[in-house]
Amino acid sequence: MSDSVSDCTEHRSVVTEAEVEALVRGICFKTGPPRFIGVEVEWLVHELRLPRLPVRPERLEAAYAALRTLPLRSALTVEPGGQLELSSLPAASLMECIGSVSADLDAVRAVLREVDLGLTGYGQDPWNPPSRFLHEPRYDAMERYLDRTGPEGRAMMCTSASVQVCLDAGYEEPGPLGHGRRWWMAHQLGAVLLAAFAHSPMARGRHTGWRSTRQSLWAAMDPGRSNAPPLGPEPRGAWARRVLDAPVMCVRAPDGPWDVPEGMSFRAWTRSDNPPDRADLDYHLTTLFPPVRPRGHLELRMIDAQPGDDGWIVPLAVTTALFDDPEAAEIAYRTVKPLAERAGSLPAPRNPLWQDAARYGLTDPELREAAVICFAAAAEALPRLGATTEVLDAVAEYTDRFVARGRCPADDLLVQLQGRSHDRSDGQSRSRLRDQFHDRLDGRFHGQFQGKDIGS
Repeated sequence: MSDSVSDCTEHRSVVTEAEVEALVRGICFKTGPPRFIGVEVEWLVHELRLPRLPVRPERLEAAYAALRTLPLRSALTVEPGGQLELSSLPAASLMECIGSVSADLDAVRAVLREVDLGLTGYGQDPWNPPSRFLHEPRYDAMERYLDRTGPEGRAMMCTSASVQVCLDAGYEEPGPLGHGRRWWMAHQLGAVLLAAFAHSPMARGRHTGWRSTRQSLWAAMDPGRSNAPPLGPEPRGAWARRVLDAPVMCVRAPDGPWDVPEGMSFRAWTRSDNPPDRADLDYHLTTLFPPVRPRGHLELRMIDAQPGDDGWIVPLAVTTALFDDPEAAEIAYRTVKPLAERAGSLPAPRNPLWQDAARYGLTDPELREAAVICFAAAAEALPRLGATTEVLDAVAEYTDRFVARGRCPADDLLVQLQGRSHDRSDGQSRSRLRDQFHDRLDGRFHGQFQGKDIGS
């Protein structure tokens, strides 16, 4: 969730609704040949010796101070709950992107190991309730705003992590790599990617009923903030209208807490006696969280953080191949086209297709069939994109382990949970201590989601 001030706009005053619409239409979809890719990888930070224990704030502070001295190519940022994010520079090839981020992650892990900390890839923290690490005006205001609709916003802020793939918008002209088709396909193929890479079935040590609890949180939040705009032939206009009609999360102030208005859209703000300026528009764009966000490029936000040090490489490689290789893009388009009927008229992530992808993963037969075809197309395309043998092998192993069997990483985690439940029934002392620890956590945060199905 890299949400520093967006580069979708240039800095000059905006005083009218017409100017906002023109700016958003003109800059948030920059068209041309797809040449660059990027990735944003988020991680939960944990104690190496006791991974389920939350890291004390003072230990995180010291670790991040050390990390900021590293000469990284990626941008290093910290999320509200202390999650760590690396955002790559735009790369001219898949392997350039992988090589750059992998080197940065090696350097980050080496520093963290020195203080007995590590990185874990879960879409949602399986063990700990939300606890905010950063106390800044932006996040104070965000928390106040999101609390109005329920506890899901705090969980999203503090306990979630993802792999966000960034791709060029595409050609102005129609065709397999045209921006109109890529925008449409991102919202249909996005459900397949969500299901194939779901990795967040637990919260506070218990199964939530979702393969991707993280995605269920997004779907339960303020729809004006997390819904995709209506899909149609002209994505620029649809996105501009969504930006104008979205509620204003906060109004920044140089000193003191930021104002959190209630029920004021950005359109209404432009018509007020104290209209926003250009910087306010820049900031407003960073507070919108649809599953596909146009920021000049397309930011695909539906993929959970993945297990393993290099688990993020497979979703990056598969997604890039399915969008940037013309043959694979055509196969993916034809494969996901029937899914549009199932999605219906509701926007992602609230339509039936996305809800089923988040809840059932690839146990859903139609999503499984689409994933099998799309992963096969990606595997054929990756050599044409210069992928190394290691990347090809990783995609093949993932396909065999999960996709071909109608499974996703969430299923592995659920098997582990069942194994721990069996251990508890044996009365082993280690299991009793673990249960006592989680009972204490539940006592401290009892009621956080009580009486509400997460993502309902």
